[in-house]
Amino acid sequence: MNELFRALPALLRQFDENEDLREAVTFAAWRRVAGESLSPHAIPLRLHLKHLTIAVSSEMWKKHLQSLSGQMIFKINSVLGQAVVTFIEFRVDEKTIDINRAKNKTTPLSDEELEEIALNEVTPKMRRAADAIKDDNLRYQFLLAAGSCLARKKKLK
Repeated sequence: MNELFRALPALLRQFDENEDLREAVTFAAWRRVAGESLSPHAIPLRLHLKHLTIAVSSEMWKKHLQSLSGQMIFKINSVLGQAVVTFIEFRVDEKTIDINRAKNKTTPLSDEELEEIALNEVTPKMRRAADAIKDDNLRYQFLLAAGSCLARKKKLK
């Protein structure tokens, strides 16, 4: 995926006149800059003359993102290797956000499934170290926390 993003500046230069491509590439850059935690709350709608329009889920998100818009513009343009975006407009559009969430909905795992995943990541060495914790509940919580951290780290790689 990183190689694809490194190729975007050259792609934009080669197809400079193609507005649809410019918009699609800018939307991809937005999603990368926004990351997993922000993307469900802010969806790119349109790019017109370096003006990016983003749908947000609430007035709170709008205000928060407006305060970060300068940084977001810088990051998007850095990913794209040129000044494709000079202004971001944030619009509260709950319907668009809800439709996008429904389209991308994944079934959440149960607590039992999450615990199993976490405990499967715990190494024997970690289990031996945890044996020094006398309280059974505290030891179990420690192993869950450590395993969850390792599972998340593994997922991010």
